[in-house]
Amino acid sequence: MTEKEARSVLTDLGRRSYERAYVAANDGNISCRISADTILITPSGVSKGYMTDDMMVKVSLDGRVLTEGKPSSEMKMHLRIYREDPEIHGVTHLHPPFATAFSAAGIPLNRAILTEAVMAVGVVPVAPYALPGTEEVPESIAPFIHDYNAVLLANHGALSWGKDVYQSFYFMESVEQCARIQLYLRMLGSSGTLNGSQVDRLMEMRKVWGIDRGGIPVTE
Repeated sequence: MTEKEARSVLTDLGRRSYERAYVAANDGNISCRISADTILITPSGVSKGYMTDDMMVKVSLDGRVLTEGKPSSEMKMHLRIYREDPEIHGVTHLHPPFATAFSAAGIPLNRAILTEAVMAVGVVPVAPYALPGTEEVPESIAPFIHDYNAVLLANHGALSWGKDVYQSFYFMESVEQCARIQLYLRMLGSSGTLNGSQVDRLMEMRKVWGIDRGGIPVTE
């Protein structure tokens, strides 16, 4: 993806995030790798619903700001993921309400409920609480980067990453949908959980999809 294309995509995904109430005010940040050692990231202090292409900030993987503008305060978190895994080309951090509620409650999304979620995003653990904008945040997510596609940030929303920025955003959508359904099931007094053999077959399908991480959801 060229830098020009990436700028347009980040603007579009920011708008989608805002329109779906995945963020409020100036919350959230999205980034995209545009070369082996550079990324584009959304700006600090700007609503995701009102960004323009020229606002995106180019940053090197060592943290140097290469264009005008102030990058998101959570840049360190994004950079840690890109440095850890060269295959990652997109990172999305938003505050979708259902997933954020689970993050605040410290409850992982680890049950095998939705077939699509099991195959795509898989288990979504909870990373320990870390003070936003500090080195605590990248340290808190580091243990999960290679084995999962997303995490809940304790009391701080959700974070997802993927082979491109679209995949990272789709993972975020799956996380929020899974959280929504899991909450509804709790209200209905049902677990709605798939059994072990059903999950095993879904794990095989995940391989076909080329998704090699995500953990194995709980079936009981």
